[in-house]
Amino acid sequence: MRIESINPATEEINATFETDSDEKVIQICKNSRFAFSSWKIIPVFERAHYLNQLANILRQNKNKYAKLITIEMGKPIKQSIAEIEKSAMTADYYANHVEQWLADEFIQTEAKKSFVTHEPLGVILSIMPWNFPFWQLIRCAVPALAVGNVSILRHSNNVPMCAKAIEEAFQLAGFPDGVFRTIITEHDIIKKITRRNLIDGVSLTGSVAAGQTIGKLAGQHIKKSVLELGGSDPFIVLSDADLDVATDGAVEGRNVNSGQSCVSSKRFIVVKKIADEFINRFVTKMKKLRVGDPLDENTSTGPMANKHQLELLDTQVKKSVAQGATIMTGGKKIFEKGYFYEPTVITRIKKHMPVFKEEVFGPVAPVFIVNNEKQALKIANDSKLGLGATLWSKDLDKAEKLSREIESGMVFVNGIVKSDPRLPFGGVKESGIGRELSRYGLLEFVNTKSIVIN
Repeated sequence: MRIESINPATEEINATFETDSDEKVIQICKNSRFAFSSWKIIPVFERAHYLNQLANILRQNKNKYAKLITIEMGKPIKQSIAEIEKSAMTADYYANHVEQWLADEFIQTEAKKSFVTHEPLGVILSIMPWNFPFWQLIRCAVPALAVGNVSILRHSNNVPMCAKAIEEAFQLAGFPDGVFRTIITEHDIIKKITRRNLIDGVSLTGSVAAGQTIGKLAGQHIKKSVLELGGSDPFIVLSDADLDVATDGAVEGRNVNSGQSCVSSKRFIVVKKIADEFINRFVTKMKKLRVGDPLDENTSTGPMANKHQLELLDTQVKKSVAQGATIMTGGKKIFEKGYFYEPTVITRIKKHMPVFKEEVFGPVAPVFIVNNEKQALKIANDSKLGLGATLWSKDLDKAEKLSREIESGMVFVNGIVKSDPRLPFGGVKESGIGRELSRYGLLEFVNTKSIVIN
């Protein structure tokens, strides 16, 4: 089968690829299993050296790789460059900490010697989405490789050029054959290689539906899984918030990657006392965003990644308006070519409307007005998802207290949610299982083994 890489800004075909045959994928898995037998016994400091080399390759090729991101999924070029830089920084971060994090932990017991050690599991399959083509993979694969696992990437089929470039980066960094591989396939092969015990764990970043499928498959075959799924992050503005700072954060939080991020701010919950002023400032700043060619360094908002995403976003807005919502700015597709949507602020929101109850993947900001902070917290937690949240207030003690009551994996006070290799990343409820990044992410795909010597 053939798949096409399409530029979402121009609708032109970048390249065409043939999917890998089942036989080829199975052989890749077997080769990776063979590579694991050698990679797992390499001293930790040597694996760290490979990660440093990967960071160097990413930096040396950042403009080339960033352009691939932009022409395949539409991310504004400055953000694409930042994605590569962050990926490189993360590879270095794990290289600098993995030896310390994997050190044996000695426990005092009645025995002569008791300790806990962490050993790799084997072949880890990474099923990754298109919205952060390099970063999503790096934050999953680098910790897995650092601990001694090997990695196979099955990327989204609308970013095949990025998928191939990622494999190239690992090759240029000198990783041994089979330690990191990319496969371009249809979905069915994932079931086959899982059932045949060709992999030992799977990490998925994707939709809730995809997570349910992969979680069930992994559970049936007793495979460790990490699931980073959707987010409908609340952006809570209390009456004492600094509105200049909060509205700047609202614009950034809603428009990172043109709104196509799992940790984008998606539900704007504002206390009534300052709601009018917040909305006025928010609308004014959203109108100033420059939408257009993502290769132009002055562009702040690019296209949706594909036609499906554009049509879904437009449908969510239209249905919400039909149910009584009011568009304050934007609310429509723009330009004849490309999958562009105008930055949008929408008010008079009810909880049953699509723009509030569903995950909105695009530059659309629904504003929900509440009477007080207690109601704000209730609305924030009234979701099946629980990935991230932001809270805006000058009273930091109060903000910290309320942060502990928000049902999510991450809460940022007076700042937008951002992934950071120093901090665990992941959610609760239907936003997923497990953690990525930090030492917590490193220890997801290991055998934590107790050894007792009498």
